[in-house]
Amino acid sequence: MTSRRMVLATFIHNSGAHPGGWRYPGAGSCDQHDFEHYLSLARTAERGKLHAFFSGDQQGFPNIKGKDAFAATDYAGKLEPTTLLSALSVLTSDIGLIGTLSTSFNEPYSVARRLASLDHISKGRAGWNVVTSAGNAEARNFGLESLPEHDLRYERAEEFVDLVRHLWDSWQDGAVLRDKAAVQYFDPAKVRQINHKGRFFNVAGPLNIGRPPQGHPVLVQAGGSTTGRALASRTADMIFTAQSSKEKAQAFYSETKEQGRGFGRNPDHMTILPSVQLMVRSTEAEAKAAEAELMSLIPPALAWSTLQMQLGADLSAYGPDDKMPDLDLTNGGQWVQQQLVAMARAENLTLSELARRASVSRASFAMAGTPERVADMMEDWFLGKAADGFSLSPNYLPGGLEDFVDQVVPILQKRGLFRTEYEGATLRENLGLPVPENSFIAQPELGVEPDMWA
Repeated sequence: MTSRRMVLATFIHNSGAHPGGWRYPGAGSCDQHDFEHYLSLARTAERGKLHAFFSGDQQGFPNIKGKDAFAATDYAGKLEPTTLLSALSVLTSDIGLIGTLSTSFNEPYSVARRLASLDHISKGRAGWNVVTSAGNAEARNFGLESLPEHDLRYERAEEFVDLVRHLWDSWQDGAVLRDKAAVQYFDPAKVRQINHKGRFFNVAGPLNIGRPPQGHPVLVQAGGSTTGRALASRTADMIFTAQSSKEKAQAFYSETKEQGRGFGRNPDHMTILPSVQLMVRSTEAEAKAAEAELMSLIPPALAWSTLQMQLGADLSAYGPDDKMPDLDLTNGGQWVQQQLVAMARAENLTLSELARRASVSRASFAMAGTPERVADMMEDWFLGKAADGFSLSPNYLPGGLEDFVDQVVPILQKRGLFRTEYEGATLRENLGLPVPENSFIAQPELGVEPDMWA
């Protein structure tokens, strides 16, 4: 029996990861503005002892008209993640709370402060999914006509992440004294100014909130391009990825761990979670029937527009029975583009076949089967060093998550592959990750005492 245990997170798309999920007869009303909807999901995930509840985000709305408006279900009614997770934190007790915040359309100081606040409010359960944004719809809300060039976005992200970590470290642990007799609320010798002057940012610091309970909230990254993988390998505690097969997942797993080792990191402190979309039913026939019913709920116009959005390409010159044309990588999410093109080539798919696949799984692994078969797949990937666990994207809500928690989790627990109780109080403890050393203790030359009390 292995001593390793799976890490399981759930990635909550507003109305389900499957584009037909909100129309599925077994789905709830999925009011995307209703806090109780998210609270119920978080409590279900916590009941299943999952490690984290993950709220994705986009700060734009695509220009979708007519029948293509079906494709907007993932954008309509998007609650801001740190606001949502802060509310969830006071009504949950153990589950980690991970939110997406873009390095392209935020500022380091405000992100550092919001996430430190969430970590304090949740008593050490916060995580940050670092993204560079991938759509021009976001850019147009922040004074730009289009996204900055792909590699430039990642160069900004590198400086952004390092600066946020330094801001979290600007207060040492134990800096806040609250000593009434000595009339000393905090120890100024344990506070350091950043005085950061970089290519993209000039930030004085220090942060105006004490060091987070976890030292640093858990860092999550999902970039699959060369620059995205470099950022993940150097900085991320948890790495989300989309892999359509065990063999591809194994290659990504070994390459990413080795790249992290090259940055001087302990590969055991890099948790790699492939995304999976699972349809769980008591028999194979029922699972396949449910999968087919979901597929029937995808309008062709939705599948086609989704494929165009994910490829970042205008396919109006092609028909549904055409094969994948030669396309250049665009300025958007390049990893998904590469995976979709590779899938089309390897399986000789027509564009209409690829469109349906893309609209369902977004290059992730999708499976329909019995609880035992799903558990078998997860065990095979886990023991085969294709994954340290999985990011679950339920096809429809709340049933997709409930089915996994009630039917698959007990099997994994019985096999000794997943825990039966939370081991620690913080997300880091439950992931088996150490608290990062304060950078200003490790490298005192990085900071100076703030001018206001120097």
